[in-house]
Amino acid sequence: MSRYSKFKIGDNATIIHQITKEDIEKFVSLSGDNNKLHVDNEFASKTSYKKPVVHGMIGASFISTLIGTKIPGDGALWYSQNIDFLLPVRIGDILTIKAEIIKMIPRLNSIELKTEIINQKKQKVTKGVAKVKIIEDDIQYKIKEKKKSNKKVILILGSTGGIGSETARIFAKKGYELILHYNKNHEKAIQLKNQLSANNSQKIITVKANILDQKDISYMFDEIKRNFDHITGLVNATILNFSNIKFSAIDWNDISQQIEINIKSSFYIMKNVIPLMKKDNYGKIVFLTTQATEQFVPEWLHYSTAKSALNGFAKTLAIELAPFGIRINLVSPGMTDTNLVTDIPEKIKLVTAAKTPLKRIAKPIDVAEAIAYLISSKSDFLTGETLRVNGGQNML
Repeated sequence: MSRYSKFKIGDNATIIHQITKEDIEKFVSLSGDNNKLHVDNEFASKTSYKKPVVHGMIGASFISTLIGTKIPGDGALWYSQNIDFLLPVRIGDILTIKAEIIKMIPRLNSIELKTEIINQKKQKVTKGVAKVKIIEDDIQYKIKEKKKSNKKVILILGSTGGIGSETARIFAKKGYELILHYNKNHEKAIQLKNQLSANNSQKIITVKANILDQKDISYMFDEIKRNFDHITGLVNATILNFSNIKFSAIDWNDISQQIEINIKSSFYIMKNVIPLMKKDNYGKIVFLTTQATEQFVPEWLHYSTAKSALNGFAKTLAIELAPFGIRINLVSPGMTDTNLVTDIPEKIKLVTAAKTPLKRIAKPIDVAEAIAYLISSKSDFLTGETLRVNGGQNML
């Protein structure tokens, strides 16, 4: 079976075939196209062509032969072709069919071919461009998997938060090397690093960045690259605290702040992390969304709007990056016992717990375990999914 990696621009192949009367008879029998211009000498003699003209698709069929047997060969899936029929072909003509790679399309595992058919008089009778996907077997995928480094390196954005720190503890126990991001809470980040390093031998570092600042993110990744040559997983557990705001009182700035922390920061982070994952043709990315994008809450317009945008951001990229072995998923917690809900009245927490089939609100460990599953190899066949951690409050 063909391998995409063995081809390059300029590779070419050729086959030669002489058109016979039997070719036309077989084509008519198969296709049902018995147009008299192709099969009736007397009819053709009364036209400007004077002699029967060979079906154009007979010549094109030999492009298929070339693609299927020569370039790329076994595993070729010919999915696009434009064709210009320049000159008529006759019985007895000797056709040289040529194909040359003019473009590589890595994200589709595809090649683009210039195709030409030339007769024995050195006249170009047909030209066009073909697009062909190279379908590789399971062995090839195993080869790609072997490229992955044995070291699993996870970047946790917002590692000092309740969910971020709990996620870090789980990964440390699993032996992952960790990059603990923080912005302002340096003391807590160092404390977390020391706790995790005390019982684990793997490499754990802290990095500081305001993830709304493109330059800060760039500096952070410079530091990461000095310590690691790849990243296996990214968890974005950052969040901006918010309060209930009635629409009559909300300003655009309230919405903009939420969009920036969810979309702008994610955009800059992805620009830096994706190249590091492409090195191994593998990567796991998890974003934190919210149940409030499905069960909407009054006065949360700014928060729900931004998280809904994040859902679209993540799922669109999940499709685009899947050919590179990069999976992107979301975890959607219900009310979770973190600093984010400290200002919510205890009565509302109790009512929420009572309405939950499992009769409690989520704990950070509940969310962290879901994140750990999506980062692990056990979820390799999941991408673009939203894993709901809400005790059964919202079932689909």
